[in-house]
Amino acid sequence: MKKLLAILTILGMSTVPVLAQTAESNWYSKLQAMDSSQLVLLAMMGVVLLIIVLLLILMVYLMSFLSAVLRKENPSLAAEPSWWESFKKRYITGQVDEVGGEEEKAKLMSNHSYDGITELDNFMPPWLQWVFVSTIVIAVIYFVHYSVLGNGATGIEEYEEELRVEAIAAEIRKATQAAGIDENTVVFDESAVAIGAGKTIFETNCVACHAADGGGGVGPNLTDEYWLHGGSIKDVFTVVKFGVIEKGMIPWQDQLSPEEMQQVSSYILTLKGTTPANPKTPQGELYSASPSGTAPLSDSTAVAVPEGSEVIATI
Repeated sequence: MKKLLAILTILGMSTVPVLAQTAESNWYSKLQAMDSSQLVLLAMMGVVLLIIVLLLILMVYLMSFLSAVLRKENPSLAAEPSWWESFKKRYITGQVDEVGGEEEKAKLMSNHSYDGITELDNFMPPWLQWVFVSTIVIAVIYFVHYSVLGNGATGIEEYEEELRVEAIAAEIRKATQAAGIDENTVVFDESAVAIGAGKTIFETNCVACHAADGGGGVGPNLTDEYWLHGGSIKDVFTVVKFGVIEKGMIPWQDQLSPEEMQQVSSYILTLKGTTPANPKTPQGELYSASPSGTAPLSDSTAVAVPEGSEVIATI
């Protein structure tokens, strides 16, 4: 089992650069973009790769089993190192000196002794040498692939591509959000873009009845404090959307998008308090944004002063 864990550890270390490169290429987004047939093919490839790994593990186990059988049948082979010990000595640990032996004493560096601790002039383990060599090979391949051949995208190009994709996603989110605007979710949009768009819609569709300055004509005055159907953004949006057929106001829900109806409703509210050239007589009821009939808040700490008493302020 220890031999198997060591082999799996080496395989894991060799795949770390591949996994790092995969993460840099935004593999998760590409996986989400795959259709069902591509995902099935990818799953099949994963199963095949898993089977190959299991077969390799099985081969290692069988080789260990055959080696044990041969050593048991031929006592002369018992003194020879196993294939795993030979492999480990050559590629993993190297020649390990006996603690306190002559080989270890020969490597003592007397000029590197501090507080009785003496340094050994050991060689680099083979596994670390292979890791060092592999990093150089990967660096050369990486440089040729990205800088010389120019096949891969640079960091700046990947960043710009991510910005482009995110901009498209933002537009989709914005369109989805705008399509969901109704008389219950509408809000007053005071941005310059929305007010400008609302003004254009108003001048195109509403001036015939309400005048260009909102002073009214066939329709009511939109600049005063009086409203026939309520003066909140939700009330105005509802009237624009469903219209008032008995008053001649047509519904605009089939001609304007929800976002456009929100924009023109927001623009209409900006007309309140302006001075039109020929304002129509106020119609409807006085509208106040605060609930009517609400008593003003009083100071509970105030002290009543009798009439005629002199009040002296102290600091």
